[in-house]
Amino acid sequence: MPNALRAGFLAIAAILGLGPLAAGAQTLAAVKARGTLNCGVSQGLAGFSDRNAQGAWAGFDVDFCKAVAAAVLGDPTKVAYVPLSATERFEALRAGRIDVLSRNSTWTLEREVALGLMFAGITFHDGQGFMVLRRPNVTSALELDGVTVCVQAGTTSADNVADYFRANSMKLQLVTLPTAADVVQALDGGRCDAMTTDQSGLYAERLKLARPGEAVILPDVISKEPLGPVTRADDLQWFNVVKWVNFALVNAEELGISASTADEAMRSAKPDVRRFVGAEGDLGVKLGLDAAFAIRAVRAVGNYAEVYERNVGARSRLGIPRGLNQLWSMGGILYAPPMR
Repeated sequence: MPNALRAGFLAIAAILGLGPLAAGAQTLAAVKARGTLNCGVSQGLAGFSDRNAQGAWAGFDVDFCKAVAAAVLGDPTKVAYVPLSATERFEALRAGRIDVLSRNSTWTLEREVALGLMFAGITFHDGQGFMVLRRPNVTSALELDGVTVCVQAGTTSADNVADYFRANSMKLQLVTLPTAADVVQALDGGRCDAMTTDQSGLYAERLKLARPGEAVILPDVISKEPLGPVTRADDLQWFNVVKWVNFALVNAEELGISASTADEAMRSAKPDVRRFVGAEGDLGVKLGLDAAFAIRAVRAVGNYAEVYERNVGARSRLGIPRGLNQLWSMGGILYAPPMR
């Protein structure tokens, strides 16, 4: 980062009282010197970031950590996973405990401006919904007037549900609980009539219920929840690295480059594919990486479609349809700027 630009960021950080952010500058160099990426994830959300039967971290957000590690360090295993609650995740990033947050976090103006953070694009287009235990007369959130709804503290969900009930002239009894596990337990135990969070989270948390088959995810979507990785705002170089790893996975799907066709892509004569794999141009060098950063990420975890289907897609335990997360050319809104 040029000295003048860096000085400007530090001055703004000082005015905003964000002194600890200064330690986050030059993250790329720090990660390379350390040889490990410190990646913040959830404390356990099926399909996104959770420990598997062997005790290893796995999931959609975990795969993004691996993709960044592969692009930067050449090895997707060089990740130290830091499980974080919703209330502590952003402070952990600000304080430098992690290099990047990859933890089902919603991109909002306040989080960027007030916390001095930057969201490096959207990896999952989501929306808030409701889950109830099977009751024959409940088919829509508009029928939840006067019920008790449980929600996790430190999320955008509490404000969203309050807005929704007020806008529809419905009475709400809201119970805010510390963790997602507490919310699931409250629904299972009858303390709540419904729980609310992002729809992807509902699919994941349903698996933890004593009788998942008795739970119904209502069709109503009451908010926009663009989820994506987060970096500190004082380091544009690192922000661009994380952002373009994100875009690389999407562009790879669009170009037809997958983990299994990576070798074929290296031999391609197509200009856009040659730029992607680093056979032409110096895109990786401009990021502070090498020419093969993008194809390394794809070799490690696959393209966006492979990451999605393996962890949360129709053939996974969660069974979430692609929906909005289809490519723009396939009826969705998933879109990445071109790599050129």
